[in-house]
Amino acid sequence: MITGMDRLTAAIRGETADRIPVFCNLLDQGARELGMSPQEYYARGEHVAEGQIRMLRKFGHDNVWSLSYVGKEAELLGCRKIAYAKDGPPNVEDFVIHTPADIGKLTVPDDVLAHPMFAEVRKCLDILRREVGGRNPICAYITSTMTLPTLLMGMEKWMELLFLGPAEMRDALLAKCHDFFVKEVSAYRRSGADVVVYSNPFGSTDIVPMKFFMAQSLPWIERDLRAIGTNGVVYYCGMARMNQVIETVFDHTGIGAYYVSPLDDLAEAKRIIGGRGLTCGVINDIKLIDWSEADVRQEVRRILEAGMPGGRFLFGTGVMPLAIPEANIRAMLEEAYEFGSQKREMNR
Repeated sequence: MITGMDRLTAAIRGETADRIPVFCNLLDQGARELGMSPQEYYARGEHVAEGQIRMLRKFGHDNVWSLSYVGKEAELLGCRKIAYAKDGPPNVEDFVIHTPADIGKLTVPDDVLAHPMFAEVRKCLDILRREVGGRNPICAYITSTMTLPTLLMGMEKWMELLFLGPAEMRDALLAKCHDFFVKEVSAYRRSGADVVVYSNPFGSTDIVPMKFFMAQSLPWIERDLRAIGTNGVVYYCGMARMNQVIETVFDHTGIGAYYVSPLDDLAEAKRIIGGRGLTCGVINDIKLIDWSEADVRQEVRRILEAGMPGGRFLFGTGVMPLAIPEANIRAMLEEAYEFGSQKREMNR
């Protein structure tokens, strides 16, 4: 029996499998499946693991997630207030950094794996590793060094500090965030994560100008990747475009997988990456809320027609809002399975 891990491995190596790998990021849907509120669901690692396993069995895609919510990273650094919504992901309610003095007080845990706020994540990973490890890729979402301050002080204050300084304060915060980043990746890998989604909107020229990217973003990307290595790492810009930087990032880091924005020209991304790495074509899943099933299928075919030629391709989703009708999820996945079959690719 061919597994999700088999499909991913084949795609990375440029080999054949029964179909392309399909990653469907169903996170908050797990709470609804278990009939729980988000707060109840995310409080226990076994709930999140059960939700992921049920999603896997229900829809048949290839990956599972250890991610609960991105605010978990802020909790590991001292955040004590998370805002829960009925129809959306939890997020940071109270920032750790309010004043410049708080940067100096920020303490990075010596061992993230042993941190009390990581206990439920570790429990989730233990269950996923036991139940689907080796068969389905277990994904971890890790916020990059340059992006992590947004979870600690808010986007507005971080953008002001990042662009206007003072530089010594900015660099002191980035150094602490990098230290945490490295320890966090280690904790997830030691707990069984196979795929590290390196989330870095500041690695996109949609967010920062190219001159700033080259002078500031790229050095921190290089530093991050030198520290953790590129094995299993996926470059992700939070759905912001990346075609302008793919060549540079590849040349400077050797990252071998790119989760291309729906706003990018996928065929161009595939041309840039070529046979050197894995191109992940991503559907704009916000539009899945309102599209008809026919619209969904047509868009999946368009993505696969652009990305499948030459192999080394994966079909993926973004954050999959709870408002997406289940019929559209099924239509998307059924089309990806059918149109993404190896038999179809061989006959093209």
